[in-house]
Amino acid sequence: MKKNRPVNLDISTIKLPITAYVSILHRVSGVALFAGVAILLWMLDKSLSSAGGFAELQDTLNSPLCQFIIWLTLAGLVYHMVAGIRHLIMDAGIGEDLEGGQKGAKIAIAVIAVLILLAGVWVW
Repeated sequence: MKKNRPVNLDISTIKLPITAYVSILHRVSGVALFAGVAILLWMLDKSLSSAGGFAELQDTLNSPLCQFIIWLTLAGLVYHMVAGIRHLIMDAGIGEDLEGGQKGAKIAIAVIAVLILLAGVWVW
């Protein structure tokens, strides 16, 4: 008897739906926020330690690399927040079916893109 199961399952060839990508990136953004919050707490500690530490941090924040790190942290926060709100809406019973989930994911991506661009304008 022949089994129709795949013998060697190559994950890279599987096409995931948009809802899966949004959900996976929600988890990834949560992990990235953990590191981002650590950086922000270090910056807060540095700015409150002394007047010299505050001035040094101001100079550091003017560098493009530091601005990029701040923007990445804000982007992770925006993504995690919007995707979390999407999950809460789905928990309330709205958009639980396949079509509603796909529409919700597309709307979330559009809102996320706009907010991340606005965060970039604000940082730079």
